[in-house]
Amino acid sequence: MRADLIRKGALVSLFSLFGGASQAAIPAVGQPAPAFSSVDQDGQPIALSDFKGRAVVLYFYPKDDTPGCTKEACSFRDGYAEIQATGAVILGVSADDAKSHKAFAEKYHLPFKLVADADHRIIDAYGVKMPLLSMAKRTTFILDKEGIVRKVFEGVSPATHEPEVLAALKGL
Repeated sequence: MRADLIRKGALVSLFSLFGGASQAAIPAVGQPAPAFSSVDQDGQPIALSDFKGRAVVLYFYPKDDTPGCTKEACSFRDGYAEIQATGAVILGVSADDAKSHKAFAEKYHLPFKLVADADHRIIDAYGVKMPLLSMAKRTTFILDKEGIVRKVFEGVSPATHEPEVLAALKGL
């Protein structure tokens, strides 16, 4: 009996280590997006509620200034005018802090907000944490003007993702 309890405890610990117990499921299409607040790359407060009445491209990425994340951010930068023309805003989220986000945004002239999530509250709330690494999986949510999830892109290709996002926004 005691051995069974020890094995169950070990399994629970292992399950938690791999990110199974501490994060929510990915919000489904049609559900309200989880609310959040944090700071942006300039250290200014930012909350999802700040954008009520506008569509939101909420994209999660693993780490500032890495090859894939840079490619994805620059693709959103290059398509920014077209996305903005739909009335949407872009918010990038990773576990990096505001200082890292600021350097990344300045280096690549990113015209949109990067949200700091060093404590992983947002990443966990959206169910996008990579097991073991404490980084966000590359996932994008399209939220409508009321904050309802309208599209979820998982495992996106950084080089080709922006046109998919633009098409989804035009379909809202």
